[in-house]
Amino acid sequence: MSPSAAVTKTAETTVPVNPDQTLKACKALVAHIKKAAAAPPTDGKQNLLADAETTVAETPVWLTLTTKNHIHENNRLQPGKIALPNPLNTSEEVSVCLITADPQRYYKNAVADEFPEELRKKIGRVIDLTHLKAKFKAYEAQRKLFSEHDVFLADDRIINRLPKALGKTFFKTTTKRPIPVVLMAQREKVDGKRVALPKGFMVKKNKRDPTENVNARPTAEIVKEVEKAIGAALVHLTPSTNTAIKVGYAGWEPEKIAENITVVVKELVERFVPQKWSNVRSFYIKGPETAALPVYQTDELWLDESKVVPNGQEGSSALPGKREQKLIKGEKPNIGKKRKSLDAEPEPAAEEAPVAKEDRPKKKAKKVLPESNDEKLDKEIAERKARLKKQKASAKKAVEV
Repeated sequence: MSPSAAVTKTAETTVPVNPDQTLKACKALVAHIKKAAAAPPTDGKQNLLADAETTVAETPVWLTLTTKNHIHENNRLQPGKIALPNPLNTSEEVSVCLITADPQRYYKNAVADEFPEELRKKIGRVIDLTHLKAKFKAYEAQRKLFSEHDVFLADDRIINRLPKALGKTFFKTTTKRPIPVVLMAQREKVDGKRVALPKGFMVKKNKRDPTENVNARPTAEIVKEVEKAIGAALVHLTPSTNTAIKVGYAGWEPEKIAENITVVVKELVERFVPQKWSNVRSFYIKGPETAALPVYQTDELWLDESKVVPNGQEGSSALPGKREQKLIKGEKPNIGKKRKSLDAEPEPAAEEAPVAKEDRPKKKAKKVLPESNDEKLDKEIAERKARLKKQKASAKKAVEV
């Protein structure tokens, strides 16, 4: 076991990850996955439809974050997004379903007429919340919708209502949970407050043409938002100390995976981890069935600053004893209750100022017990014995008669 070192406070607030270590781990992981895919199966059952190149290309690479304290996230059903330099879903065969707020006609027309051709081919369905509830209310219909598309995007205005509309088919796992996208234009702000809508706007809103949507963002911004969501790394925070994020595939070059890891590590710590780097314990990369390779590991053992030993007071051990733990928590030491050592010298009593006789507390007088008289006691005992002999003699005579 390696010797432990005392934890000291440092002025640094961030701990950079070594890019050389990241690239080294990526190369080793990719080489291992390719070697395992080319090797014959150990159970003797060979899949004739499996292809080594296809298997490697579809094998994801995960970045695992380990924190010191549990991460408490209220919006666990909404995944976070981290833009990557090398997007994840670049295949033309990816099918995307876009769920919008009512009405859906404006967004359907925008996708069909103004979206780029490559992105238009990927979006297979545009549906609003009202039609989603009407058409996919049954459990079988939800399962069919889940299997038809690879990525689901949802307007951030209605994403909180989707768990009730889509049910456990979508939300029992994190595979295809809807990704929030911002489709609504942001209102102007004056002195930090949004400008109020003009009078009669809600009346005109209900009477306007469904093909027009004054609340929607410009089409160019919607295209960027959709592309960003499709290729982003999704952060699904769990109420634990571990979080896994897909950062690439084993078929990529290790340099691309390393670039994504560098971006994800920085964004993840800055945006999603409470107390940032002081709460990070380690980063690992791994495949679905491989061992985890370390990318970063911290030397600090605790998160609370009250438990950190200040500079210049390093001890031989970083782990405090029971008495030190009580002092850390703010409890009083157990003084006076602990058994004193036999060899310990008695501490000299503190000198006290003399007190006048009038101020001293009066002592209670002890009761004086009468002295015992042994001669009187012996006489009483002799008389009792004599009476007892007479009683025995009279009883014996009575029996004989």
